[in-house]
Amino acid sequence: MSSVAQIIRNRRTIHDFRAGETPPVETIEAAIDHAVWAPNHHLSQPWRFRLLGPETRERICLLQADLVRAKGGEQAAAHRLARWRAVPGWLLLTCSRSADPVREREDFAACCCAAQNLMLFLWEKGIGVKWTTGEVTRQPRFFEIVGIDPAAESPVGLFWYGYAQVVPEVDRAPGTAKLTRLP
Repeated sequence: MSSVAQIIRNRRTIHDFRAGETPPVETIEAAIDHAVWAPNHHLSQPWRFRLLGPETRERICLLQADLVRAKGGEQAAAHRLARWRAVPGWLLLTCSRSADPVREREDFAACCCAAQNLMLFLWEKGIGVKWTTGEVTRQPRFFEIVGIDPAAESPVGLFWYGYAQVVPEVDRAPGTAKLTRLP
């Protein structure tokens, strides 16, 4: 099996990261440089990346705790806050908006391809990622915190990254199980 095939098959979503070990920013920048080689219609290059520092991450953590508190109470909020604060690195990927719904869909798909490139590159470097699109990324306060104009950009996802504490085992059905052959 080629190294690309191995990386694709072995990459996992990482939920738990080793404490106190943040990957070098140069590696994250290199991953972004590789991410942008994703296919994109008419070379629209719709992706925008934001590397989130400690102040921004803390504000997002507190927003998430508020959301959890409203649904699950103080204990659930405290648990989520501690878990989110423990994530070593945060990256936000957004997509440029378009008035043309076809273009917007194509650009979003391109950003998803860029996300996969990013995650595969990082996995090759021993860095695990979790791609989240949770409720927090749809909140007006989130847009304010990260400086996004919702008329100009939409979040594709928050990417948490670091060195895996645990790499989960995953079993998948073969792709041909989802294949329909047409005459």
